[in-house]
Amino acid sequence: MAFRGFPPEAIQFYERLGADNAKSFWHEHRGDYLDAVKTPMTELTEALGEYGPFHMFRPHNDLRFSKNKPPYKTHQGAYGELEGGSGFYLQLSAEGLMVAAGYYAMGKDQLRRFRDAVVADATGTELERLVADAVAAKYEVGAIDELKTAPRGYDKAHPRIGLIRRKGLMLSKSFGVPAWLHTKQAERRIRDCWDGARPVCDWLDAHVGPSTEPPGDRPF
Repeated sequence: MAFRGFPPEAIQFYERLGADNAKSFWHEHRGDYLDAVKTPMTELTEALGEYGPFHMFRPHNDLRFSKNKPPYKTHQGAYGELEGGSGFYLQLSAEGLMVAAGYYAMGKDQLRRFRDAVVADATGTELERLVADAVAAKYEVGAIDELKTAPRGYDKAHPRIGLIRRKGLMLSKSFGVPAWLHTKQAERRIRDCWDGARPVCDWLDAHVGPSTEPPGDRPF
């Protein structure tokens, strides 16, 4: 079926899961998750197929290395990546919809290319301008992490040290729970968000590109 929006029950499901993150709740309400969350998210990612293919993240947490985590995630995420390297992310939770695009976590080879391009005046000043334009357009700028000081071999007094310290570069918008989230208009709003992030994504694809490291050596 075609995507028609996320029903209000999707938000209600995550509100209730946040209050009772237990296996008993999940097994009792698994049908609600499938009907209100997984099915429309699947339909949405199919409609946005040119940004994928998408990987939908599993709803349960990996508890093998952390016994303090709740058994189930309180959001549903989906991630697609184009050949150029840019990633496109969707997340639905009790807080509503979040949409992001860019390079959230760079591999070591990507970080070298990214930092060298930021240091170079022509490419670095271009990115600085593009990021400033994105901030003016109400995007949040994030990454998996950033260093507290300059990475080895880079000048800590560099005028673009704030970008150099980053371990990724992703633009995002959090929309909350507007009325259009429950309609097919959500697809267009997501496309508009990703289109607005395209100048930064294009810069990253041109000067960083995909990682060539083995998957086990990448930070995700």
